[in-house]
Amino acid sequence: MAEDVSAFLEPGPMVESTHPDVVAFAAAAVGDAVGDVLDDREKALRLYFKVRDGVRYDPYASSMEVDGMKASQTLNAMKGYCVQKAVLLAAACRAQGIPARLGFADVQNHLSTEKMRRNMGTDKFYWHGYTSIYLNGQWLKSTPAFNIELCEKFGLKPLDFNGEEDSIYHEFDNAGNRHMQYLNFRGEFAEPPLADMLETYMAHYAHWKTGKRTAIGDFDAEVAEEMGGA
Repeated sequence: MAEDVSAFLEPGPMVESTHPDVVAFAAAAVGDAVGDVLDDREKALRLYFKVRDGVRYDPYASSMEVDGMKASQTLNAMKGYCVQKAVLLAAACRAQGIPARLGFADVQNHLSTEKMRRNMGTDKFYWHGYTSIYLNGQWLKSTPAFNIELCEKFGLKPLDFNGEEDSIYHEFDNAGNRHMQYLNFRGEFAEPPLADMLETYMAHYAHWKTGKRTAIGDFDAEVAEEMGGA
């Protein structure tokens, strides 16, 4: 019996797949030229790279509120952290009729900035977000968080997605240093489980103890400084 994926085609409070800005973004990314007929895999690839490289990664943009996590808000800001970018990709996929949901994992990030590690008090990132996309009868993990410019500055391999296998962070960077380790997969959801995420953040991150984000910074400047002005 075929899996029922209809729930992952519906719009939600954050995965705003029917929002006019999201619909327009997805259509522009896919391309609507006359005669340009694409299958779901090719559409998903175009959407993935548009979100990965067209929306700047900024961990200081993180939010645990519905309004701050909306796909339309991320489009308006043209920046976001991993979960916000994953929400946008899921919304864009659904706007194009491709089932998509939000996946989460705890990861150990060996290449975050010193200031960020100091603010967080750890190099563990809880509830790291990715987008799970349903293509050719299977769910595939895709991770559009790090834009290519950031990867080049950090000496990371850009994370590609081919629509045929999972695309998750590389364990090592280009120099052979540890980059990312997956510690725990938390599951996949139609919408981000904000209450559960906030509970974890407040338990593990000093700057979330009050329930509100207090850490601010310029992530691009921090990366450039640590990488010798690259």
